[in-house]
Amino acid sequence: MEFEPGWKLLPKKTIDQFDEQGYLIVRNAIDPATIQCLLDASDRLLESESKNSRQTRDDGHYDGFRNCLALDDAFIPLLMHETVFPMMVQFLGAYIQLVTSHLIYKHPDPAGSDPARRHPNWHRDYGRLTNDLGHAAVPRAMIKCTYYLTDLTQPNSGQTLVVPGSNLLREGLDIPDGGDPEGALEPQLEPGDCLLFENRTWHAGGVNLSSEARKVVMFGYGYRWTAPIDYRIQPDALLAKVSPMGRYLLGETMVETDEYQTSGGETPLRGWCEANDLPLVRPPRWGDE
Repeated sequence: MEFEPGWKLLPKKTIDQFDEQGYLIVRNAIDPATIQCLLDASDRLLESESKNSRQTRDDGHYDGFRNCLALDDAFIPLLMHETVFPMMVQFLGAYIQLVTSHLIYKHPDPAGSDPARRHPNWHRDYGRLTNDLGHAAVPRAMIKCTYYLTDLTQPNSGQTLVVPGSNLLREGLDIPDGGDPEGALEPQLEPGDCLLFENRTWHAGGVNLSSEARKVVMFGYGYRWTAPIDYRIQPDALLAKVSPMGRYLLGETMVETDEYQTSGGETPLRGWCEANDLPLVRPPRWGDE
């Protein structure tokens, strides 16, 4: 399921498809100049000795930074990306915030690695929510926007694999030993493509048998009632660089009175949605009408 950029208001068919399949590929979401800017910033971080918000596993085979938005200004334009962010409002509604910004480099696996190796293995995101509520009750609470900076058009290049339709499963996924679940999809992605998937969509990290590192930046958005994954309070230096709407997306509450407000405060997304002819709340899901 794919969509080309250059629009804002999604047709209901696309919203229904995302509801049913749990993923979407946006081709050419970011242009070559932006890709290079992100690569330059990402390489600087990965080549540094910084341990600030760094996450590394497998002796550095998997390396990256959490809350990368706060580590380099190159990532700030992704917060309200002109193509992808309007989709978040239409898939989730306007009362949302950024819950994660995650830079990941997945270096080539050793020669002779099993093509069926999955790391991380098949899972749903926001595991704490799933553990607390159970598979049958967990709602859509987050969508990840995965911007690929390197060429993943060949199989086994470190892609994120997904199982279309698994977002609607009300029980755990049947994962065979040494294999993938039925219907697993390995997307073929070019630099600049963006893979969207929601927290209930089962996914896994594919083996990287190429000669190059897989480089990706993941921005995740969730409801205001969810806790961010990789930050609690953003640094003042970052908040000073973004608009009021950006600060709202980074967790600030817009309260104009001392009186109690059941909504938690106004959202600057209201005016933005009105100016862009976007709904404040997402359309009814299929079957809800």
